[in-house]
Amino acid sequence: MLDIRLIRQTPNLLDASLKRRGKEPMEALLLEIDQKLRTAQTQSQALQAERNKLAKEFGMLKRDGKDTSENIAHSEKLKKDMLEAEEAAQKYQEELTNHLAVIPNLLKEDVPTGADESENVVVRTVGTPPSFTFTPKAHFDLGEGLGLMDFERATKISGARFVVLYGMLARLERAIARFMLDTHMKEFGYLEVYPPYLVSAKTLYGTGHLPKFREDLFATDQGHFLIPTAEVSLTALVGEEIVDADKLPLRFCAYTPCFRAEAGAAGRDTRGMIRQHQFSKVELVTLCPHDKTNDEHAYMVNAAETILQKLGLAYRVVLLCSGDTGLQSQKTYDLEVWLPGQQTYREISSCSQCGDYQTRRLMARYRGEDGKPALLNSLNGSGLAVGRTLVAILENYQQEDGSIMIPEALVPYMDGMTKIDVTKNPIG
Repeated sequence: MLDIRLIRQTPNLLDASLKRRGKEPMEALLLEIDQKLRTAQTQSQALQAERNKLAKEFGMLKRDGKDTSENIAHSEKLKKDMLEAEEAAQKYQEELTNHLAVIPNLLKEDVPTGADESENVVVRTVGTPPSFTFTPKAHFDLGEGLGLMDFERATKISGARFVVLYGMLARLERAIARFMLDTHMKEFGYLEVYPPYLVSAKTLYGTGHLPKFREDLFATDQGHFLIPTAEVSLTALVGEEIVDADKLPLRFCAYTPCFRAEAGAAGRDTRGMIRQHQFSKVELVTLCPHDKTNDEHAYMVNAAETILQKLGLAYRVVLLCSGDTGLQSQKTYDLEVWLPGQQTYREISSCSQCGDYQTRRLMARYRGEDGKPALLNSLNGSGLAVGRTLVAILENYQQEDGSIMIPEALVPYMDGMTKIDVTKNPIG
């Protein structure tokens, strides 16, 4: 959520950012509501001060045995007027908060202006896509050919956009996650966390996922929501707290399932594991002071890139343009891995800096050197999406006979196994 004081003090800052995102201006409306709110609050305070003065006069009149009826009548009228002013202030506060809750974050100046993903900027390309002496297959053909990837039974159990993995593919997915966690903990100092998969509406509001993305969430009948990403749980860990500066930066990582309704994805990636209602991800979250945000962003991107490099996967780093940058983000780098089966690069990680957009809602603060509390800045990124990494390994390490070589970095996590061979579906 943006700070109304910043909008008030910096004319055109919000509208300029919204224009770059392709959104309608909002500044004039917000400032109008803000002015009405402050007028109502000032009026309420003035009426309260006048009532306090009347109360003192009432005491003096009572002490001197004088008539207090006029004083009482005036006080009752002030009470009524003050109640009306307080109700007006509450109404304008709610109206202002509701608008601020869905307004996107302010973009960083170095975010390129563009309408959509076609105008994203490739920052660098790393590695060379593999060449094949045969036509490479897509991961779903490979997985089904191995007899270890089952979309039909998943649909029977749960419906579309689910998958069942058997045997060595299930084990490979687990190995990928363990490898990622070990790398982020041992080489980059992220603290592994096992967070809740069910969170409250308050937590989702705090991280900016409510109310804007309600249709993409799975809700329970008990008032909880399944997490769309571990970013939600990890960022909220220090909500309503003040962290000592010497504890910063806080770097968290977690391996969790993620649940998304994919409400806006009709007709997209209907086959395979690219876009599912349930998928696994190793998430990275950092909380730090404002002046460390850019450094921590580069640190997080490097951590995610290191996973791809160790797995020998070709990829590129893309700076998202203004029209493709998410609501909570000020600036986002996507990592896109090469998929031979699709002959294109596909997103496998998004690393975003969110400034104090989330922490203002969460009231996540730290105590600076001056002893005063200040809002933390939050960053989040996939380090990586585990299912998509499995997809990338299947497609990049496929052999002509349909078998899959295992990347060297994962061999220790597979008890020395170097290859997954074609087999029959283990349950027929």
